[in-house]
Amino acid sequence: MRMVELIHKKRQGGRLTQEEIAWFAKGAASGEIPDYQLSALLMAIFFQGMTQEETVDLTLSMARSGDMADLSAIPGVKVDKHSTGGVGDKTTLIAGPIAAACGVKTAKMSGRGLGHTGGTVDKLESIPGVRMDIPRERFFEIVRETGIAVVGQSGSLCPADKKLYALRDVTATVDSLPLIAASIMSKKLASGADAILLDVKVGSGAFMKTREEALKLARLMVDTGNGAGRRTAAVITDMDMPLGRHIGNALEVAEAVEMLKGRGDQRLAELCRQLAAGMIVLAGLAEDQEQALAQTAQAVESGAAFEVLCRMVEAQGGDRDFLDHPDRLPLSPVCREFPMPETGYIARLDAELCGLAALELGAGRETKEAQIDYGAGIVLLKNRGEFAEQGQPVARLYAQTQAQCQRAVKRLEEALSITKERPQLGPLVMERIAF
Repeated sequence: MRMVELIHKKRQGGRLTQEEIAWFAKGAASGEIPDYQLSALLMAIFFQGMTQEETVDLTLSMARSGDMADLSAIPGVKVDKHSTGGVGDKTTLIAGPIAAACGVKTAKMSGRGLGHTGGTVDKLESIPGVRMDIPRERFFEIVRETGIAVVGQSGSLCPADKKLYALRDVTATVDSLPLIAASIMSKKLASGADAILLDVKVGSGAFMKTREEALKLARLMVDTGNGAGRRTAAVITDMDMPLGRHIGNALEVAEAVEMLKGRGDQRLAELCRQLAAGMIVLAGLAEDQEQALAQTAQAVESGAAFEVLCRMVEAQGGDRDFLDHPDRLPLSPVCREFPMPETGYIARLDAELCGLAALELGAGRETKEAQIDYGAGIVLLKNRGEFAEQGQPVARLYAQTQAQCQRAVKRLEEALSITKERPQLGPLVMERIAF
């Protein structure tokens, strides 16, 4: 095979065969195909698109380009939950333990945060002692014992995707639906789950800015997952405003604890119950969403879900005392309040700008090598749709320096819009696909 022939074929709108796709994915992973030829093919795909069959073939080829996790040693149906990224998204720490308390098995490989979106690995590492580099046998043992374990992604997972993603980032071909779907789903397939629930975010703080784009991506990923032999479903959820009240790693762990104890932000609680219920249905442990929701309520009310999180953290080397007493979690020393500039209702609290404010405080990283401050972040005392008097605190900011706080305040000033009329909030869960 010759790469130039594949480039020409796709440039002309032709369909690549399974063999051709497997060949170039292998060449991307090994480094045998030059970057300039891979970039040319990516650009051709960007303009010509891919068929459903091509997208499935690319997904499987990228998944098989490195290690493929074998979870057969763990009994039962293994279900993974994946979010396309957002601000304040700590749902894995809430929905995962709820589902596990209801019998679902989740052996999850997660990434670190980059830019204004947070990563589950960083959140868990804010708990002193927690290890994310668990040996495979111990990883499986923890899942068997507690129902859930979360580790960092293996460096040998999907090397073809790593190469192609890096090239997409520098060739303006990131926003191609087949390439996005194949990138996400290849990692999910390589992680070994039997079933996958996708939380596709839409809005200012999400990669997909419109509902139509999010629906297209969700349907494509669901079709791709099912086409690859994994039971797959998706929800479309709102990310125009931050999810919950806390943004920042240790702060989000503290909020997850509140949720698992049946307290806190009700929109976040409802989303986590819906996600956990979806995982239960995919695992075949409930006939429908309504029956599964009843199970999630019992898991929280009984304390079983919180106990699952504590057992998982302990099994991964963490001190559960930080969960029993979340006020002991790391908190940056400088605290500053952001006041309401005028009396009224909060009509807009832009999620992306709130995420960038948290980044200014040190809660995120701009490059993969950057260090983060686990105790930095934002506590939203008021959220979209709520009323506040002029001068009343809207948010509390935590950082290492006053200069960081000042930069974050400027971001929050841009994020905030005020009205005299109470704004109507739309549903957090906009649509479900395949369940």
